[in-house]
Amino acid sequence: MHQQQLGRLKVSKVLDSYMASAGLPVSMIFPDVTHDDMRKLASWCPLPEVTEDPTTSLIALSVHSFVIQLDGQNILVDSCNGNHKTRALDMVDNLETPYLENLAAVGLKPEDIHLVMCTHLHFDHVGWNTRLENGRWVPTFPNARYLFGKRDYEHWSTQEDEAELIHRQAFDDSVLPIVQAGLADIIDTDDPVAVRQEIGNGVWIEPAYGHSPGCVTVSAQADGAPALFWGDIVHHPVQMIRPELTLPFDHDQPTAAKTRLAMLDRIADSDTICFPAHFADPSVGRVLRDGSVYRYQFIDS
Repeated sequence: MHQQQLGRLKVSKVLDSYMASAGLPVSMIFPDVTHDDMRKLASWCPLPEVTEDPTTSLIALSVHSFVIQLDGQNILVDSCNGNHKTRALDMVDNLETPYLENLAAVGLKPEDIHLVMCTHLHFDHVGWNTRLENGRWVPTFPNARYLFGKRDYEHWSTQEDEAELIHRQAFDDSVLPIVQAGLADIIDTDDPVAVRQEIGNGVWIEPAYGHSPGCVTVSAQADGAPALFWGDIVHHPVQMIRPELTLPFDHDQPTAAKTRLAMLDRIADSDTICFPAHFADPSVGRVLRDGSVYRYQFIDS
């Protein structure tokens, strides 16, 4: 069980799945990464898939949610892949994972969740919004409101590009049914927005565009260290060493890099506790400066 207590906040990690991206080497996703980069990364990164050779070091992805518990409210951040979903990518097509059992392991049932927040509407961040029941997609968390950013929502509601088919599939089976059930709040995210209590003392979102048209970060603080749920702003630890590196599937690569650099610069060497969407165990940590770039200090959770 992975939990952090930060003042009045308790944060629990709920695993959906762990994949080494079917054996994809770092050099395939980030072709500019050098042996020197990987040696630097291997000096502080404990992940077993990380080696000093970018051609043998694998892209390892953990897909998980975080649940924020604050003053009687249970807030789920990012709902992963989901089960029984048809996806245009073999490794996530028709999954069957023990996600709900893992949620139960932190003491929560789907009915206990009050708010679901998706940092963006990519397939691996919305999938458990719904579950299959009698051939229909129904809300997994029936007592929750679901918060969707307006920019992402409008993008995938009209997107017909075959390259983004997998996200449109997720929109159709994991976002639209929530809207049709009357449980969605589609909000403007161009400025910071408080969603529970107030900014600086509660839970709030901030724009972090680039990886998707309208991706956001989620922040929380309540009488303790600030927590930052950065979604996919930093997707892999090598981007701490090379923050300018972008992903082939970043919507706007220059903006994604600019957003990442600004975030890392802002939180480096602070007491901010970070909760990345895809770092494998132990996931949670702090950003530290390392000369002109950054490193990640993993915290046992």
